[in-house]
Amino acid sequence: MTEPAEPAALERKRGSGAKIVYDLLRNEILDLALAPGSPIDEVQLSERFGMSRTPIREALVRLSGEGLVDTLPNRSTMVSNIDFVNLHTFFDALVLMYRVTTRLAAQHHRIEDLDVIRARQDAFAAAVCAQDALAMIATNAAFHSAIAEAGRNGYFIGLFNRLLDEGRRILRLYYISYEDRLPQRFVDEHEEMIAVVAARDVAGADALAKAHADQIVAQIQKLFARTGQLDIDL
Repeated sequence: MTEPAEPAALERKRGSGAKIVYDLLRNEILDLALAPGSPIDEVQLSERFGMSRTPIREALVRLSGEGLVDTLPNRSTMVSNIDFVNLHTFFDALVLMYRVTTRLAAQHHRIEDLDVIRARQDAFAAAVCAQDALAMIATNAAFHSAIAEAGRNGYFIGLFNRLLDEGRRILRLYYISYEDRLPQRFVDEHEEMIAVVAARDVAGADALAKAHADQIVAQIQKLFARTGQLDIDL
């Protein structure tokens, strides 16, 4: 059996070293293993991965482009903070996009769109069963993105995907609140959404999407004490 390549050997393949660092750091940030505001030390990362600082920097540039890390004026780097103060504006936009994209999917979907949506729902259900929080976040986003794509409005697709992308750590808090044991009813809600989209029930799609988004918002809001501080440890 061939022995797995060492990190230094992988780095020699163009871009592979940066991808290793990017993938691992991204997962740690999204999983909140690296808390918002945590400093990121290039030297320590270089030692950890056994790589030069060049692929480390390439990975950090990519993470910065996704809004997951910030480079400060003194050139130090930190995990981006979550803007809890303005979280209500994010929620307003998220609920609206859940509603409008699901409505449009009910109006404009094609038969083949339903196959994609159902396949992504199967992946989400499997992630819930496995209690794999990062997979839940990814497959949930893929499911709702497929619904948006079925609505055939490129502006809404782009905006909704941006919101889902920006909200990944918020959703991680959401799953933490359930101790990564997401209730089966959320899988069932997806199935209900598929049914109303397939039936071209525009009003039903709007109502279900609003209820689905509202319960996510309400659950996250419960994580905050009266002082506005997050009521869990990161």
